[in-house]
This record gives sequence, C-alpha cells and structure tokens, in this order.
Amino acid sequence: MYWNDEGYLLSKNNFDENAIIIEAFTLDHGKCSGIIYGGSSRKQKKNLQVGNKIQFNWKSKGEYKIGYFTTELIKPISPLFFDDKKRSICILSAVSILKILLPPGQINKDIYHSFEKMLNELQSFNWINLYILWELSLIKQLGFEINFLGHENEKDNNNSVLINHRSFNIPKLFRSTGTNINSNKEISEALLFNKNLFLENFILPNKLKLPSPRNILEKYYI
Repeated sequence: MYWNDEGYLLSKNNFDENAIIIEAFTLDHGKCSGIIYGGSSRKQKKNLQVGNKIQFNWKSKGEYKIGYFTTELIKPISPLFFDDKKRSICILSAVSILKILLPPGQINKDIYHSFEKMLNELQSFNWINLYILWELSLIKQLGFEINFLGHENEKDNNNSVLINHRSFNIPKLFRSTGTNINSNKEISEALLFNKNLFLENFILPNKLKLPSPRNILEKYYI
C-alpha cells in the first residue's frame, strides 16, 4: 500500500537510535502514524518540527501493518516562532488537541483547512483571538455547536448560556466585534470557556487528559 499527501506534523517520539514514530494530520488521509527511519538525524530534525507543513509519502505491507514515511518539507511553521514563547506554545496546544481528539484515518478537510488558516494567521497582531475562535470552530466541527444568539442582554440569562445543564458566562471576546486587542482578563475568560467545552464534551467523557501545552497557554494570560 502506498500514498502521498500533504499535512502537518502533530507529534514525534523516539523509536530507536535512528528512527522516530510520528503522527501527522493530512488533507486526504486524516490523522495517521508511522515510522521515519533516519528521523533523528540532524537534517531530519530541522524539518520535522511539530507544526511544520510536510509532504508525506507513506507505504505499508498491509492495511493493518505499521506504515513507513519519507518526507519533504513544504513550509516551516514552528521555526518562525522559536523566539516567541506564546505563539510557540499556541502551536503545541493546537496540535496536541488535534492529536487526542481526531480519530485515526478519518478525513476531516474542514478541520484541516481551518487549522491551516489559523497557523497562517499566527503572525497577525490579534493572533490569540484567532486561535481562540479556531478552538470554538473545532468544537463545532467535532459535533458540539453553541448558539450565542439570543443570549445577550436577556434578563434571565444575563449573558450566559446553558451547556449540559450548566450555566456559563459568555466571554466578552465572543460578544465583541472587530479586531480590537482584548485584555488578558478577556482572553483568559475565553480560553477558560473553551477549556470547559473541551472537558465537558470530549475530554472527560472519553477519559482523556487536557494537553499540558493548552494549560500553559492559558497561564500566560492569568
């Protein structure tokens, strides 16, 4: 079996002295894993940075056999932000969320394109707002949609929304328009709101653990 596809590197782990096991999120084959021989070499390490866009060539002896990758760098993403702790942890947060929530082998082109768009906009001044909105979009694409309309200024709800029989305040970031820079408090409120959605609907029901980069990102705005 053989295929080639574009995608983003989600994770990598040592396999033996010269090889690594990776997980990738690809356009036409969804999330997949395999071995890269020589992946721990200096040349390969430079290209195989989590978050980078890569051309993946995959082959396997059978449908249920572990696959092997050869790769070619398409676009470096992570190296652009090596000197920016917040943006770097943002990338790690996004890929780690996709890693635990996406089922293997399932094509998710809408999620792929929205993830790619978010990465391409990380250099913008309001990048954290765009990341937060990407998380909310991902939650919707995974099957849980929130309708904020009709909750603003209602006397009984007082800018709150009922989710799984619990009331949550709608963060100001989701109620404002435009590209204004939000305060750390407003960003923290929005990140906490999204975290609760992840926990309530995906993490806790499936006995998963929220990735540590996501917690670190939130702490930057406390």
